[in-house]
Amino acid sequence: MFKKVLIANRGEIALRIIRTLKDMRIRSVAVYSDADRGSLPVQCADQAIHIGPALARKSYLDMEKIIDVAKSAGVDALHPGYGFLAENAHFARACEDNGIEFIGPSSQAQRLAGEKIESIKIAKKAGVAVVPGSEGAVSSSEEARRIAERIKYPVIIKASGGGGGKGMRIAYDDRELMRFIRLSAGEARAAFGNSNIYIEKYILKPRHIEFQILADKFGNCIHLGERECSIQRNYQKLIEESPSAFVDDEMRENMGVAAIKVMQAVSYTNAGTVEFLVDENGRYYFNEINSRLQVEHPVTEMVTGMDLVREQISIAAGNPLEIKEEDICRHGWSMECRINAEDPDNNFQPAPGFVKQLILPGGFGVRVDTHLYGGYEIPPFYDSLIAKLVVWGKDRHSAIARMSRALDELAIDGIKTTIPFHRKIMKDVDFVSGEINTQFLEHFLRKG
Repeated sequence: MFKKVLIANRGEIALRIIRTLKDMRIRSVAVYSDADRGSLPVQCADQAIHIGPALARKSYLDMEKIIDVAKSAGVDALHPGYGFLAENAHFARACEDNGIEFIGPSSQAQRLAGEKIESIKIAKKAGVAVVPGSEGAVSSSEEARRIAERIKYPVIIKASGGGGGKGMRIAYDDRELMRFIRLSAGEARAAFGNSNIYIEKYILKPRHIEFQILADKFGNCIHLGERECSIQRNYQKLIEESPSAFVDDEMRENMGVAAIKVMQAVSYTNAGTVEFLVDENGRYYFNEINSRLQVEHPVTEMVTGMDLVREQISIAAGNPLEIKEEDICRHGWSMECRINAEDPDNNFQPAPGFVKQLILPGGFGVRVDTHLYGGYEIPPFYDSLIAKLVVWGKDRHSAIARMSRALDELAIDGIKTTIPFHRKIMKDVDFVSGEINTQFLEHFLRKG
């Protein structure tokens, strides 16, 4: 097992990883920018090293600097968390080249999983259904028109080199298609350094359902069930739950097998996620691979009783999985609300600032992953996620009731947050009934 691990991240995920490392009696090394000098990860890690200015490109995204720090600190391994460099194949390769174990998939698997067009081809070859669309990158306007004519409007334009909604546009006719292709390519180039785009049939009112995968270095690959991630705004998830109210046992088995096939096709190791789009008739289509720990991983932990970060570390250290698929026991229902420092009444504008007081909810079945504390100043330089409120209940109804109670208890004074917004969703008739899809939020916001 490792003796010392560097966490190449910040905020709640850095703190969450540090806690598991402490449980495992492994020394932790935090890195921090000027803006994070007083953060909880810095205070809780066994060692903390400054890596530069507040701007991410000069600190958390500076690969060379982070590798140098890891080497000088004498770490055995590096955990990237999520975001920043977590899905950067060049960074994973740099760790490999410098004798630092990357707690995640190999750089080769990262490359295959991260290139959307390539991963779709791999899924298709593995016999997993994919959304009808272009066979590769679209090279001309005329080719785009031909594809749209074949698969019929509406179509969605996607960036091949990244995710998070960047470069994505929905076109309902030729005029929109021509305009959006240029916009998407430019946005993809700016965000990912890769202007390649591809086109798919836009599935109306799909559910976004993903499967958590664990794979070791001995060829063992299992899934831990699904997460429903359909409540989204601008392709960013806001509420996740496990299991999904839409998935029955047969569908779960079939989708789980499909997810494992995709991961085995890219020789994937460590924790990862296979995402599917599911239409109203229950037909599911491969969407993409997320080659990292997901923000929403706690809901899977709550229903399985497994620490996914511990599993990641154990796999990276060369240990085989200790559990088989048939031994996994999923129990009850879990739900997560992402709490962001945003103003829902002002088009969800980021709202960083000074936290005057923090009151966290408690009680049976309640978990809060956060790096906040009273007196902490949220910097304006990074993602607005400040906490993840996670609950467990014996069924979905119980989980919603417990989430409503926990949201009422949670108080973050001094800044605007999405807490009131989540309270309203928990009372929405369609949400409570499970009638949700990726367009749920658009209708919810129109209701006022």
